[in-house]
Amino acid sequence: MTPRAKTPRNSGQRGGHVLRRMRASTVYLLLSIGALVSIAPYLMTLNAAFKPQSTLLSTQAWTPAVPATWSNFTALWSQYDMSGFIVHTAVVAGTITLGQLVFTTFAAYAFARLDFPGREPLFWGFIAMMMVPQIVTLIPLFLIMSHLNLIDTYRALILPYVFGTPYGIFLVRQYFQTIPADLEAAARIDGAGTWTILRRIMIPLSKPILATLATITFVNTWNSLLWPLMATSSERDEVVTVGIAALQGQFASELHILLPAAAVALLPLVAIFLLFQRHIVRSIALTGLK
Repeated sequence: MTPRAKTPRNSGQRGGHVLRRMRASTVYLLLSIGALVSIAPYLMTLNAAFKPQSTLLSTQAWTPAVPATWSNFTALWSQYDMSGFIVHTAVVAGTITLGQLVFTTFAAYAFARLDFPGREPLFWGFIAMMMVPQIVTLIPLFLIMSHLNLIDTYRALILPYVFGTPYGIFLVRQYFQTIPADLEAAARIDGAGTWTILRRIMIPLSKPILATLATITFVNTWNSLLWPLMATSSERDEVVTVGIAALQGQFASELHILLPAAAVALLPLVAIFLLFQRHIVRSIALTGLK
């Protein structure tokens, strides 16, 4: 009797494992390509900012800056008040971010946990405001600030956004709803009030989403152009986006001035993201935020 040939018992499992590894490798390859395409413009901007003026136009954008030079940044600071624009933007963005964290947390907790008449219609009214384009509100907002004599001041840049946005309230409210209500009920049994629960339970458990909100708010405020362009007219209150726009009109053909300015405006945003990236990833994993 001829013995039957034995096949490996785990051949099917090994084949499935190899297939899964191939799929994972393909996904990582596609993600790497997408990431490279996304960050390539920023990397080329940083690279070109260090190129000498003589080689800036004679080489490709991705050609390494060899030798690298700081003369472009020196020329930028000597010919233009970039430090003032950076300080103005940091003050405005920092104040708006802090205000949104405070007031958005209060509003989100009220919508998520407190029971009061008209809560749902009011919340959905806030959500409906997310669908209104910013350009629609610019003229009414300008007229209001002009009537209050706030044009060309820090207050005109800060007041419209410091008390929170519909998106921020929605984001934090959805996160608050993922926190078990039993924690709050147990705290109330122990005699804790609303403020104590918010301060000692809700906020500590919500650090990831608050870090995400802070990052989004700071980046959006830093990159804002239309409203600062309308609300300010002097260099005393101009932010970095308005300053670079004016710089582009003044030095349109001098890329050795424009590229360092763009790099200087970009670096604080990269630092903010690197500082809070762990919290952002955690909030995405916990809330399913896309």
